[in-house]
Amino acid sequence: MRFIALVFLVGALAIIAVECNSEGDALNAFKTNVADPNNVLQSWDQTLVNPCTWFHVTCNSENSVVRVDLDDANLSGSLVPQLGMLNNLQYLQIQSNSISGAIPSELGNLTKLVSLGLENNKLSGLIPIEA
Repeated sequence: MRFIALVFLVGALAIIAVECNSEGDALNAFKTNVADPNNVLQSWDQTLVNPCTWFHVTCNSENSVVRVDLDDANLSGSLVPQLGMLNNLQYLQIQSNSISGAIPSELGNLTKLVSLGLENNKLSGLIPIEA
């Protein structure tokens, strides 16, 4: 019985690690696509499995990203489709930067989103609805 419980626990931890990895990959894709002259994203280390330790990222009790706060961070560049992979994201705050280009349709995948702060950037297009 203990062996079965251990196998279940290891499997559950592997699922959590994979989810954290994909979330870290999505955030890292954004990081590599923007200029960050003030090093606001310096703690976003792709070698760390869990992005919950990164500054400006908040996670829930299951270590899933629920909030990204990067307002007024002097970032420039564009949004990336991978942000749509943050399945539990509730708040994406990137207002008052110099983010430009089209708003990726993949942001429509963020079905748990409560607040999307995109104002005071140079974005074009419509805010997508659920994909």
